[in-house]
Amino acid sequence: MQGRKELNPKMLYQVHLQELVSEHNYYRLLDSAIDFHFLYKATAPYYGDEGQESIDPVVFFKICLVGYLNNINSDRKLIEYCSNCLDVRLFLRYDLDEALPWHSTISRTRQLYGEEVFLSLFKEVLKLCVSKGMIRGKRQAVDSVFIKANASMDSLVEKEVLDDASAFVNELEENSEFKTTSTRKKLVEQHHDWKKEAYKGMPNANQNGDRVDEYGNLIRPKYVSNHTHYSPTDSDARVSVKPGKARQLNYFGQIAVDDAHHVITGACADFADKRDSQCIEKIVELTEQNLNHNGIELGELLADGGYSSGEALQYLNQKNINAYIPNFGQYKPEREGFIFNKELHQYECTKEGGNKAILLFKGEKTDSKGYSKRTYRSSESDCKNCPLREQCCGKSTKFKKIDDSIHKEHYDRMHQKLTQNPQYAKKMVRVRSKTVEPVIGTLVNFTNMKRVNTRGIKQANKHVLMAAMTYNLKKYLKFITKKSKTNAGVLAQEVRAVQTDSKRTFHDLKTTLLRLIIFTSPNLKTKTNLA
Repeated sequence: MQGRKELNPKMLYQVHLQELVSEHNYYRLLDSAIDFHFLYKATAPYYGDEGQESIDPVVFFKICLVGYLNNINSDRKLIEYCSNCLDVRLFLRYDLDEALPWHSTISRTRQLYGEEVFLSLFKEVLKLCVSKGMIRGKRQAVDSVFIKANASMDSLVEKEVLDDASAFVNELEENSEFKTTSTRKKLVEQHHDWKKEAYKGMPNANQNGDRVDEYGNLIRPKYVSNHTHYSPTDSDARVSVKPGKARQLNYFGQIAVDDAHHVITGACADFADKRDSQCIEKIVELTEQNLNHNGIELGELLADGGYSSGEALQYLNQKNINAYIPNFGQYKPEREGFIFNKELHQYECTKEGGNKAILLFKGEKTDSKGYSKRTYRSSESDCKNCPLREQCCGKSTKFKKIDDSIHKEHYDRMHQKLTQNPQYAKKMVRVRSKTVEPVIGTLVNFTNMKRVNTRGIKQANKHVLMAAMTYNLKKYLKFITKKSKTNAGVLAQEVRAVQTDSKRTFHDLKTTLLRLIIFTSPNLKTKTNLA
């Protein structure tokens, strides 16, 4: 007979939350794996002795952890999810009839706690990973990722040029909005000339150059750059772009991963208008502190070519860190037809058929892009009558000039390391790729690091730390669970082996006893063949 089930509510229920959640539930394992009680001491300075009680700090961090585990970016959706899940309620110590905190409480508490509290939680989970031998410190792979800010490109407004402080003071003293100094006028003109040249031919589908507003004024195209615009919604967010993708307001996440079990050893957020090479000092210092705190020394550092710069290589050399970073594309290990004389600090021409000119050191200068270079130049008397002048110097130029970076010795040292053992260098490229890139993909797609739901660089740093901590905690739980299953399997195999040995011993003993009984008993006679 077909059965049908209907809901018949009762007035009273005799049920316990513990009975409704399996003993092998993920949140039960998570709750037993880490003790969150140290957070009470870490958050104590943010509270006074009087007033209404706040949300339990442990409950707050557990709720945030549930959001990162389930890739939930909205605080409203997070509280709704926690309310509907029995295992999460047990994890948070909230009974069936208890109401969870408001979503606004989560937002305000996140802003209340400082970055050091989130960093302490990250270090605690990292300590657990170290205790299980998941980190060896031999190699750390570093990479970066853009994290979308909680601000729209439509919120951008143009900056006002106030770089010249003396000109601005003069305007205030004049007390007239119609007057301006010549210095300020020149700065504004330079600013607009730079925009016109920088964004020449830039496509803009939303605005046309011939559009006018309601007053008949020409609507100029909206130039989008960190030099000219900022977002009042989130002043720390920066405009950045990846090849093939649209411009958007982002933050810059930096991640360091150990190559043993792919555990994150360092994580931080930075401004998105920086280059990777400008962020390497921050992430290396943070990673080294986390490792040293657990008694581990930083061995090798692996990074891609984006982290290559003279300042970065100089910093790593001063720290005695063995790094493997490919030099950027503009680096030239040697100049064709010229050799560098280190003792005399000059270049010497070695081209066949040339005049063997000497390029003397002329000083250091900074180019238009901000790079500091050393200039070496020959005299016109050496090159003007040289038969190779046109192909070497050009048709009109009568001297040869070579510009080198002021950090060329650091580039040369890295180039020598990579070319001295090319097989090992290629291996390091593969190790870096398979170590840090899958981790970043998991953080972005599965642990809620794709977008920041708060505003400000400090809040973005907390976001990155929580995502990295969640990733490490999942790694830790998987490691100890797998190890326990492995130990149980080994124990079961040993038990089976003991049982087999026992059976074999018993069989041998039985056979021996039967033989003794048969051959030693006087009542037993051998059978006579009567055929």
